[in-house]
Amino acid sequence: MLLLETPPSLPHPFTMKHHRLTAPLAILLTLVAAPGAFAAETPESMSIIETILHGGPLIVFIWICILATSMIMVTLIIQLFLSLRDESLAPKALMDSLAQNIGAGNYQEAWETCRANKAYIANVLKGSLERLGRGKDAVEVALVEHGNREGQILKTKNSYLSVIGVVAPMIGLLGTVIGMMGAFAVLGSAGVSDPRALAMRIGEVLMATASGLFIAIPAFVFYYYFRNRATLVLVNADDKLNRLVQDIPFEELSGIRIGESFEAGAGAPTVGASTSHRVSKTLTTNCPVCNAVITPGQNPCPHCGAHLEWA
Repeated sequence: MLLLETPPSLPHPFTMKHHRLTAPLAILLTLVAAPGAFAAETPESMSIIETILHGGPLIVFIWICILATSMIMVTLIIQLFLSLRDESLAPKALMDSLAQNIGAGNYQEAWETCRANKAYIANVLKGSLERLGRGKDAVEVALVEHGNREGQILKTKNSYLSVIGVVAPMIGLLGTVIGMMGAFAVLGSAGVSDPRALAMRIGEVLMATASGLFIAIPAFVFYYYFRNRATLVLVNADDKLNRLVQDIPFEELSGIRIGESFEAGAGAPTVGASTSHRVSKTLTTNCPVCNAVITPGQNPCPHCGAHLEWA
């Protein structure tokens, strides 16, 4: 009887392909799951700063950008917490002073008070008082125009938080790409014979990505918080402004000039300039129009610009 020898079995093509695909994965899992296997070859773990410095000048520059971005974010958050408050936009002492001056008809003095202050309500009211002689509609339009402008200035800083929320992950992604390039360079040149260097490169990648997200997430959270906060405090400040000007007798003040033109000697009304008010030096020292205290013989009234005829 002839015995036929059985030829050795060849590995199935799919099995060979399967081994080729799983080999790199097995190496990666070995590095992640069994770091103790390389303990004999790996010295002490490097600190975060040493790891960053080991990455080279470009990695160091990226980390400087990440650190600068985080510092700018914290600074903006503190500034917005301090500026987006009712007391910052409309201080109580300023409101009391303006209400007293406007109630007494001292509109030029109220304008001077606004010019000396940088609060939101002072900047808006200052521009509105300059149109006082043009009527109620002109003042209301001025309130809206100056309110929108000052509101945009307040919201500008908050928009920078949104920019940081977008840029920070991009900086982290740049560090990720550079770190992956270094990791593959180590893997290509030394294979898995130097797991310490490969693990270090992977650590650089993960730290850069995490840092970018660590900055972006709170930046977006505070951006939406301050956006809503700005809307609320601006509405409250505008309500206070409307209450300040609602009792002004606009018809009696037609043509009056308030502001720089008043200081330049053009404080008299342009409409109805021929209308004069007789005042007796012996009977009163108050303006008959705004009832403010004036110096006998002074013309026009320094507070409302009315023409006075002293007798």
